[in-house]
Amino acid sequence: MALECNIDAKGKAARLAGGIASVGAGALLLGVVASGAISGSFWWLASVGALAGGAFAIFEARAGWCVVRALGIKTPL
Repeated sequence: MALECNIDAKGKAARLAGGIASVGAGALLLGVVASGAISGSFWWLASVGALAGGAFAIFEARAGWCVVRALGIKTPL
């Protein structure tokens, strides 16, 4: 499957900002969980999910491709 550019500069900027924020929040949450301040498998999954989702959003911004738009769903940006 070829990744054809399907978002404009505003969409790229929004995905990049969201991805950076998500990676930062995921890293912060991972540090809190690793320090033992909060415990439970939910928090481990939440931190790893935020990191993975943020990394994917950064990839989308860099590639100029959005998986949601590729599925045919119209997004406002």
